[in-house]
Amino acid sequence: QVQLVESGGGLVQAGGSLRLSCAASGSIFSINAMGWYRQAPGKQRELVATFTSLSSTYYADSVKGRFTISRDNAKNTVYLQMNSLKSEDTAVYYCNLVQVPRTYWGQGTQVTVSS
Repeated sequence: QVQLVESGGGLVQAGGSLRLSCAASGSIFSINAMGWYRQAPGKQRELVATFTSLSSTYYADSVKGRFTISRDNAKNTVYLQMNSLKSEDTAVYYCNLVQVPRTYWGQGTQVTVSS
């Protein structure tokens, strides 16, 4: 089993910044992907940013240029630096880790951007 613990969410004004952290622990052998999803009220969960096993990164078009994903491999931790936040970024942000054949999710952290 793998456990994911997220931190860093909160309330921020539009244009502000937040940094999310996700620390993975447990039976970690070979991470295929690790990143962030989000789910706004009444909407489907969507991919925000992720690392793949080939060390490449993917960003949703809506966050390109504003969000940056980074990681500390020694700590099995990924970060999401969110700048120039907009009200439409308001959502619960979930950490995701794929270790084939299983997918793991964190408990989610609320990000609220006030306009």
